[in-house]
Amino acid sequence: MAMASLSLNSLPMQPPSQHSRKTTDAPTSTSLNYGGGTLKPIVISGHPPTFVSAPGRRIVAVGDLHGDLAKARGALELAGVLSSDGSDVWTGQETVLVQLGDILDRGEDEIAILSLLRSLQIQAKEHGGAVFQVNGNHETMNVEGDFRYVDSGAFDECSDFLEYLNDCGHDWEDAFASWCEVSESWKQERTMSHNAWGAWNLVKRQKGVIARSVLLRPGGPLALELARHPVVLKVDDWVFCHGGLLPHHVTYGIEKINNEVSKWMTNVNEDDNGSQIPFIATRGYDSVVWNRLYSRDTTDLEDYNIEQIQSILDTTLQVVGAKAMVVGHTPQTTGVNCKYNCSIWRVDVGMSSGVLDSRPEVLEIRGDKTRVIRSESDAFSELQAADYI
Repeated sequence: MAMASLSLNSLPMQPPSQHSRKTTDAPTSTSLNYGGGTLKPIVISGHPPTFVSAPGRRIVAVGDLHGDLAKARGALELAGVLSSDGSDVWTGQETVLVQLGDILDRGEDEIAILSLLRSLQIQAKEHGGAVFQVNGNHETMNVEGDFRYVDSGAFDECSDFLEYLNDCGHDWEDAFASWCEVSESWKQERTMSHNAWGAWNLVKRQKGVIARSVLLRPGGPLALELARHPVVLKVDDWVFCHGGLLPHHVTYGIEKINNEVSKWMTNVNEDDNGSQIPFIATRGYDSVVWNRLYSRDTTDLEDYNIEQIQSILDTTLQVVGAKAMVVGHTPQTTGVNCKYNCSIWRVDVGMSSGVLDSRPEVLEIRGDKTRVIRSESDAFSELQAADYI
């Protein structure tokens, strides 16, 4: 396969509350010490979170979920952070959970997954743990209004959720936190009445598109929710992002990138027709959320290409002060794996039924030791994943 030039010479080397539209450029630190445990508190810097100090914590990384609530629960149970009795209780104690983005598209339970993660985030704090998400390309695509990969059931979920939000008196926190618990009953009721739509299915779809636009447009309530999350997150000496971080991203400034994406999603400059879409983070093949440089199969690459990629990765990690990077974005048909002297870990296994319908796998990090946690049951799909975005 032909490969574009990867010369380092071409690369520069050098939320608030849910409804707040303000972000801060100055670094901020928040200490989490809710569990009263023996470990030092977690310290979070940046808004959205960018730098996290989590002394002595076990870290687990979960890849792309794409609207599949059952697989999401399976992955979280496998990671040891979610109860297996259906009560959605945090069981991770002081664990730090990082989800690598792409919760949206290809499945019908997107808001339910976001709701579940918010609930776990609240519970984890009480035990001295934490839950973080990074936004992926499908989150940024939807805020841009690109609905090409939206499942029909996801449009329905948006319509249902807006009605539920109205039933909750437009109390976002109450509606959002409880949606995961009630979404299944709404889905069942919708399925029972599905035949009643008949020739009105087009109207039903239009209603779903409008609902999604209301929720996810910059400044919309769900876009504000996504704006709470970073594009790049550094936990101790590990860096997490959806596609991949390059030297010029780090030189530009990862906290600056996070702030710019958050401001765009919250539409903080709405009087000036909104904030500009942050190109370096969300647009182009080498943007943070789209980059596949570290995730591609290396069997078709020449040795000098591999050496170039290794050099780019090493330079990036050195500049950001990390020993390894964890990415999602590109489904790995062999499961969670590492490359380039294990400086990069790829954790997207295509688990969603809308992608490869593979068994969940997660990455566990304990100090200098890493391991892949996978189920002993279920055969792993051998479908090719190269064309998925």
